[in-house]
Amino acid sequence: MSNKGLMLQGKEFITGDPELMADKARARICADEYNAISDSDDNASSERAKKLEKIFGSCGSKPFIKPPFRCDYGYQIFVGDNFFANFDCVFLDAGRIVIGDNCMIGPKTTILAITHPVDPAKRAEGIGIPKDVIIGNNVWIGANVTILPGITIGNNAVIGAGSVVTKNVPENTVVAGNPAKIIREIN
Repeated sequence: MSNKGLMLQGKEFITGDPELMADKARARICADEYNAISDSDDNASSERAKKLEKIFGSCGSKPFIKPPFRCDYGYQIFVGDNFFANFDCVFLDAGRIVIGDNCMIGPKTTILAITHPVDPAKRAEGIGIPKDVIIGNNVWIGANVTILPGITIGNNAVIGAGSVVTKNVPENTVVAGNPAKIIREIN
C-alpha cells in the first residue's frame, strides 16, 4: 500500500513520500492563491469560498477564513455550514480534521491531526501518525489555541484563548488553560 493510502487509513506513513510531498506542494499553492485574494476585490468572499471548496475535502455553505491560512494537504479537512476562522490559522491534516456547523475559530489557532513516534529511531525515519481531530457543531475556539492530535470537541463547547487542548472536550462546556480543563458547564 502507498504511503498516501496508509495515511488515509490512519496508519503510520513516511511523511517525505514523493506523492505526499506533491500533494503538500499543491495545497500550499492553493493556500497561497487563497491568501492572495484581495479584500478590495468585490468578489473576494465568493472567490475565497470557491478556493476553499478546491482545497478542502468538503465544505458547507458560507465558509470563510481570514488570510493567511496554511494546511498540509487540504483534502483531509471537512467543514460544515457557516465556518469561520480568523487570521493565521494552521491546520496540519494528515489525519482528518472534521469541523461541524456554525463554528468559529480565533486567530493563530493550530489544529494538529498528526503526531510522530516517541522512539527517536522511528522519528528519524520520517514516520508520521495521523490522528483525527473532530470538532462538533456550534463550537467557539478562542485565539491562539492549540488542539493536539486525536482530540474530539463536543457540540457547543467553548475553548478559551491560549488553551492547549490535550484531552477530549465534553459538549456544553467551557475549557481553558494549559492543559485545558473544564471551567464550567454551559446550561
